[in-house]
Amino acid sequence: MRNKLNEEQKKDALNKLPGWSLVLNKESITKTYIFKDFNQAFGFMCHSALKAETINHHPEWLNVWNRVEITLSTHDVGGLTTLDVELASFMETTAQLYTDDEYVD
Repeated sequence: MRNKLNEEQKKDALNKLPGWSLVLNKESITKTYIFKDFNQAFGFMCHSALKAETINHHPEWLNVWNRVEITLSTHDVGGLTTLDVELASFMETTAQLYTDDEYVD
């Protein structure tokens, strides 16, 4: 089982994850990616899903055409853990595989 991140660890993690932010009144982080089209968004999701399955840590996400909204939290500990940071970091790298910089928010 993973331990929850303390406030300093959360701040440090967010400094390394551009565009990610804490969700108010919730122990989670969130980001919305905007891609050129549905194919890029779906490719990103498929690639991310393989990683999520590998580490047994699954995102809460919503896809509408070219937009993917992601929220990460470790529900069994009721907060953020290194698993959330690991998956968010992977998603940051993965997003660049599926888009030109001009399409990512």
